[in-house]
Amino acid sequence: VAEWRAGFSLASLYCIFLRRVSLAFFQVHHIIDNSSHLILTMQSMKRPGNGDGAANSRPIAEQNSAENDDVSSDEDEVLEESPCGRWQKRKDEVTQKDVPGIDATYLAMDTEEGVEVVWNEMQFSERKKFRLQKSRLEKTFNNLTKLRHNNIVKFYKYWVDDKSEGPTRVIFITEYMTSGSIGQFLRRSKKNKKGVNLKMWKRWCRQVLYALSYLHACDPPITHGGLTCDTIFIQHNGLIKIGSVAPDAINDHVKTYSAPRRNLHYISPEYGQGVYPGVDIYAFGVCALEMASMELLGNGGGEDTDTHSPPVGSHEAILAAVEKLEDESQKEFLRLCLCSREKRLSSRALLLHPLIFEVHPLRLFAAHSLIQLDEALVNHLLAEKTAALAAIHASAPDRILAENRHGDGTAFNELPASKCQPMDVEKVVEETRDGLFPLTSIHLPSPPLTLEEAPTTTEVAETDKTEDNNFGPEERRIATIKCALTPRPPEENAGGIRLLALQLEVVLKDHTKRQLTTKVSMDEEPMALARDLVDMGLISELDIDRVGVTLCYYFKKVLDQI
Repeated sequence: VAEWRAGFSLASLYCIFLRRVSLAFFQVHHIIDNSSHLILTMQSMKRPGNGDGAANSRPIAEQNSAENDDVSSDEDEVLEESPCGRWQKRKDEVTQKDVPGIDATYLAMDTEEGVEVVWNEMQFSERKKFRLQKSRLEKTFNNLTKLRHNNIVKFYKYWVDDKSEGPTRVIFITEYMTSGSIGQFLRRSKKNKKGVNLKMWKRWCRQVLYALSYLHACDPPITHGGLTCDTIFIQHNGLIKIGSVAPDAINDHVKTYSAPRRNLHYISPEYGQGVYPGVDIYAFGVCALEMASMELLGNGGGEDTDTHSPPVGSHEAILAAVEKLEDESQKEFLRLCLCSREKRLSSRALLLHPLIFEVHPLRLFAAHSLIQLDEALVNHLLAEKTAALAAIHASAPDRILAENRHGDGTAFNELPASKCQPMDVEKVVEETRDGLFPLTSIHLPSPPLTLEEAPTTTEVAETDKTEDNNFGPEERRIATIKCALTPRPPEENAGGIRLLALQLEVVLKDHTKRQLTTKVSMDEEPMALARDLVDMGLISELDIDRVGVTLCYYFKKVLDQI
């Protein structure tokens, strides 16, 4: 009886508590609803021609839903569509256009990938002028679509709109950078009085120079021509990308070119003598100075109240700002960027400067080797090796995992398992694949991008027909590789030899895709198959190990299943 009474008392208290909470919630909801109704009534009474506001007002939930639908429909409104229908222009404008020549930039949607992109528009003042420069511009934009670098904003597609009533437009689609630019970061940091430490400054400089060295290594070299802190973008993970790659061939013939240039202090003194890679180095030096001093220097040629100081943003003022830095190594590095044309170093030479030269750890070389392989193979290797290392840590912590040996064979610098710190290998590989840790201090094996004249439609068709029949040596490297190997039905086997169906797909760095579907036997040597692909001119000699390792993995996988 006592237990029953105690349980009854607890249940009664619980019911009372729920009733009071429900009553309080009803009262609060009633107050909010009455307040909302009163506000809506007052607003409707202020509108002319409404008559009785209370009688014409809609319920708050219905009105909020209608307003949200109106806002959503306005944001999703498609103003224009690309000829292929893939990209849809929205009404939202973006500020990712800090380069002379781009008249307007809008947010757009990539309907195939489901991501947001930037819709850039450039207008030509005269149609006749555009027709004279059409072939040159087409060549320039065709070259820009070939650029593929982790530190350069992607350039997807372009087309010409010369059929509308307005001025001729060149429209091109670029990657949308959501995290803002270095210039925006410096403005915010200046307000918060937070500086950029030397380690971060070096990391930013390496990535910008790495992108510039890629552009300058092309044949012929590509000059950015508009590098500023507002065209250097930073992502949430610290990855730096330079955007608005607009060579002089674009700027010379667009409507807004006659407008005064902004950011004049980024322009080298010899800019009027011609555009060449050295002007990018000077602009980079100004950007690096602003990142180090946490101050945007402003335009040159402006008036200054102090008659004894050089004009704000002038070359003399920039050199004076360099001398205000405390780190002597930074001063020396920036002087090499801002010196005369004859003494200015190249982007590649600046990457090897002692201040920002980086000795890459072995794990970074290993990560770069792994990202060259098939992704499924990489995931399998990481899972297998991580499990094996964890087992060694648990069972044999004193086991020697690595060591150095003298010429006579004696070991030194032994590394036991107990001293190996655990590392998130998958994260390192993923960040390396995203371009966060480039190998900036060595020459990569892939050749620089070669830019050529844009072929005609007839030439492209003839190339497509004869490409697969050309068994000459292939020089283009593989960008991605996919492989599938499955056993064939037993009735297809001949002479007791088990047959497999091989599907191999490779995408070269110029976006050429090649697919191979054939039958192979279980006794085939994977490296021999890779050698056959080289002899037939389907893959480069430099990729034979990559393809061979991928085939070995899938052959072993099939054998384990059987």
